Amino acid sequence: MARKSSGQIALPLDWSAGGANDGPLIVGASNADAVRYLRHVATWPVRTAVLTGPHGSGRSLMGRLFAADTGGRVIDGHDSVSEEEIFHAWNAAQASGTPLLIIADAPPAAWNIALPDLRSRLAAVPVLTIGDPDDCLARDLIEALFAQRGMALAPGVASYIVPRMERSYAMIHRVVAALDAASLEKGGGIGIRLTRETLLSQGLIDPDLLERQDDATCR
Repeated sequence: MARKSSGQIALPLDWSAGGANDGPLIVGASNADAVRYLRHVATWPVRTAVLTGPHGSGRSLMGRLFAADTGGRVIDGHDSVSEEEIFHAWNAAQASGTPLLIIADAPPAAWNIALPDLRSRLAAVPVLTIGDPDDCLARDLIEALFAQRGMALAPGVASYIVPRMERSYAMIHRVVAALDAASLEKGGGIGIRLTRETLLSQGLIDPDLLERQDDATCR
């Protein structure tokens, strides 16, 4: 299921595929630096890192792959545990050498941290950021999500969608869910006509961009 977005780095199989219930991890310009850093724990200046990115960007999957690859601990959501637990986890990581990854919506500088000792420790922690998807990653992720659902997607559909939609992970998941539902209702595969009608009716693509040319640089 996992694939490499055009022109980006390739990953070993054990860091490219999640478990049976995971979605695909597509590596592209927006997340390649974060993936590379997580795969080279030996170079970390401290045994803790923070991973930030939009919901739906694969950050939790990256955390699970990181834990499986390194044996490290992952706190998925800095606000899901107490400050005291994060503080003790940070100290334990430094003492044991077992890495700690904290997944959050924003870097520690934006957290409302009451514990001064925790604030000072997190100030020295590298922050890895997953950016918004570029065109190639968006196209590859759309195709991979449909493949995961076992849906038949006609050639060129993903390339048709990408230049006409808002470029965000949230929108990608909304588009896939809408077309999945439309396909189940109509029966059969998903072609350009069904895609255009469905996404226009739900306001998921910009009608002013219908005549835009598909981007061929990813093909």
